[in-house]
Amino acid sequence: MDEVMQKLRQFRDERNWKQFHNPKDLAVALSIEASELLEAFLWKAPEAADREKVKEELADVLAYALLLVDTYGFDLNAIVLEKIARNAEKYPVDKAKGSAKKYNEL
Repeated sequence: MDEVMQKLRQFRDERNWKQFHNPKDLAVALSIEASELLEAFLWKAPEAADREKVKEELADVLAYALLLVDTYGFDLNAIVLEKIARNAEKYPVDKAKGSAKKYNEL
């Protein structure tokens, strides 16, 4: 992950784009790229989506998410592990296993 972050920063900094990478604009860009990822599946069966398009858009989503993590100085592993722990409390296995219900409906 360190290599990925270094490459993302280098790419951004060589173009003097850090000035545009405030939290709001990174979040907006992330949302737009996520919508482009959804477009790969629009009006198709899930297995009919173009894998290359999915890969390209997913890379964009991840890149903006990582830049947002970097902007805030978050520890990526820590925030994901914290979220998994909170979700484990909201979705106990005995109630949530095999169910797509939201935690307040279990």
